[in-house]
Amino acid sequence: MSAAREPDRQARIAVLGAGAWGTALAAAASRHGDTMLVARSSEAAARLAADRENTRYLPGIELPATLRYGHGLDAALAHLAGDHAPLLILGIPVAGLASTCASLAAALLARPLPGLTVLRTCKGFDAQTGELPYEISHRLLDGIPGLATGVLSGPSFAQEVARGLPVALTVASPAPHARAIATMALHGGPVRVYGSDDVIGVEIGGALKNVMAIACGIADGLELGTNARAALITRGLAEMTRLGIALGAQAATFSGLTGLGDLVLTATGDLSRNRRVGLALGRGMTLEAILADGMTAEGVRCAQAAWQRAQALNVDMPITAAVCQVLDGTHTPEQAVATLLSREARATESPSQP
Repeated sequence: MSAAREPDRQARIAVLGAGAWGTALAAAASRHGDTMLVARSSEAAARLAADRENTRYLPGIELPATLRYGHGLDAALAHLAGDHAPLLILGIPVAGLASTCASLAAALLARPLPGLTVLRTCKGFDAQTGELPYEISHRLLDGIPGLATGVLSGPSFAQEVARGLPVALTVASPAPHARAIATMALHGGPVRVYGSDDVIGVEIGGALKNVMAIACGIADGLELGTNARAALITRGLAEMTRLGIALGAQAATFSGLTGLGDLVLTATGDLSRNRRVGLALGRGMTLEAILADGMTAEGVRCAQAAWQRAQALNVDMPITAAVCQVLDGTHTPEQAVATLLSREARATESPSQP
């Protein structure tokens, strides 16, 4: 359910990470509040300010004149200081989340920032620890007094958000005031924000839809047809739901924006990097060649961790297993498809059934 934004509230927002998604979110937030986009280096921040364009990640899209720029975590926290309900958005990948949270914890213990809400945007499992983003955040940030955390998720492509096209986002947090602050900072105009308290379900959907998009891309690369793609999407949704329920998520979350919505977008959209990786694999390219071309996708990084998590919980995930087999080279795309097709028939199509 969306919440109304207070028209007289000038929120103060910092977005840490000047990649495509961080830049797009900062552009959207700057319509409603005093927003700083925080890059890694002073040189990158200076280029953004001079060009008013992220030429590396969002070329050709003009950034709002009201958007501020800075570099480093200290600049982000200094920008937020003094606001009674500041919002920090971590627009960084899963691989960098633990180090960022550790640095943030140290900074906040040295200089508290009362009322701070921190939202994660990354999707996936940590390739080293198998943790979801909420587990990393819980481990490193839960001891900070007065701090609320949550996750902001799609379905969304950064290019479309940056261009001001319509989008619906979900903010999930156990803290109602954190959901309200995030909604106030982003909701309005082309952006609709919906709240949820199911952090686990939102993060499972965000992680596994990337793996399913690789599977759909492989099928499309093999020219297996739209029937096959529809089957992979629906059975992929069943896998996502099974693992989510096993981890404590709410089943209903997977029929919403961050479940079915994000899955359909990522599995079928031409802007999806995960789908493009799958397409290239299905057309005969090796993963090494695909990655050498500079194409990166969260599904590649987290597929094995997701599969290991499923095995530990005794959750059957045949599509995820097949994607892992293609990615690690133990199966060709054709062999992986044959393995899926050779599975025994099932009496029901319930997500709770394998």
